[in-house]
Amino acid sequence: MKVILKETIDALGDAGKIVEVKPGYARNFLIPKGKAVLATNSNLKVYEQELKLESIRALKGKKLAEELAAKLSKISVTSAVQVGEEDKIFGSVTSHNIADLLKDQGYEIDRKKILLDEPLKALGVYDVAIKLHPEVEAKIKVWVVRE
Repeated sequence: MKVILKETIDALGDAGKIVEVKPGYARNFLIPKGKAVLATNSNLKVYEQELKLESIRALKGKKLAEELAAKLSKISVTSAVQVGEEDKIFGSVTSHNIADLLKDQGYEIDRKKILLDEPLKALGVYDVAIKLHPEVEAKIKVWVVRE
């Protein structure tokens, strides 16, 4: 029985491929779970339309991410922290703090998209990357200064 895979399955292939499977596997597992549809002409046309729409959405999302990256590259945020002896700061500046600073400037960025290897624990200027899209990354300047 020929089916069109709706998602990638390790043992069978990538999404969008037409594969030959046993009828029982298709009827009892793939089709009821929504992982595949029967390979008919009408289903092929529907799936091609879905792929076109998905690619248009992906391009639109990438374009929006690139526009936001251009805006963010001009941004710098300042985090005022308490310091002790020898300019050691109390605590650290984390991605959560940076997300709050960006929110104060009107940019709603999820803290999970802010790429910090480790929290900032010293005074200075840092370039911090933000992953806006799988193919788009923006860099902002984060100033860690004494309060």
